[in-house]
Amino acid sequence: MTVRVVIVDDQALVRAGFRMVLDSQPDLTVVGEAIDGADALRVLAGVEADVVVMDLRMPTMDGVEATRRICAASTDGRPRVLVLTTFDTEADAFAALRAGASGFLLKNVPPEELLAAIRVVAEGDSVVAPSITRRLLDRFADRLGPAPAQDPRLAQLTDREREILLLVAQGLANAEIAARVHVAEATVKTHVGRILAKLQLRDRVQVVVLAYESGLVTPGG
Repeated sequence: MTVRVVIVDDQALVRAGFRMVLDSQPDLTVVGEAIDGADALRVLAGVEADVVVMDLRMPTMDGVEATRRICAASTDGRPRVLVLTTFDTEADAFAALRAGASGFLLKNVPPEELLAAIRVVAEGDSVVAPSITRRLLDRFADRLGPAPAQDPRLAQLTDREREILLLVAQGLANAEIAARVHVAEATVKTHVGRILAKLQLRDRVQVVVLAYESGLVTPGG
């Protein structure tokens, strides 16, 4: 499968560099470019894309708002958004995760890591390791606001699925969860898939966000 990518960045040289790297790969193709969030919405209205590589700091409409609108308008989970950030914009990256982004990278990431991340996101997973996600959420948990008493979607989960959800939210990988609950790693993967489907979530990052927002997991808890 060829992964169709839209690049969103207000710097022409950055877009050109990304396009050169992506178009050198047989399984990746750039189907559009945009100079800001508003332009990205216009471009995406005219092309089919699997992944949007999104800058955060842009004029007119920033990457967080653009991510929110792109994810809200999606009916089939595509396109997925991969946010690029810098060391001093972690708060913006957190906001982008809440808006629906499937992960984020630093802008100085090596080309091979960017390529791998795009492929992972296209397959429906997150490029942010669960433990890193949790540390990010712990750092910015005060931005979540008051937690609701209970999210009604959680009532759909079985006891085992709820147990797995809590372990995912605590930053454990599938292999670690399998060891903790004494089942095969493939079984854990199946449970995680069912959790995502029942809760209508994109990936593990969104599972962690929901767990924090619902009060199931607290910072440092």
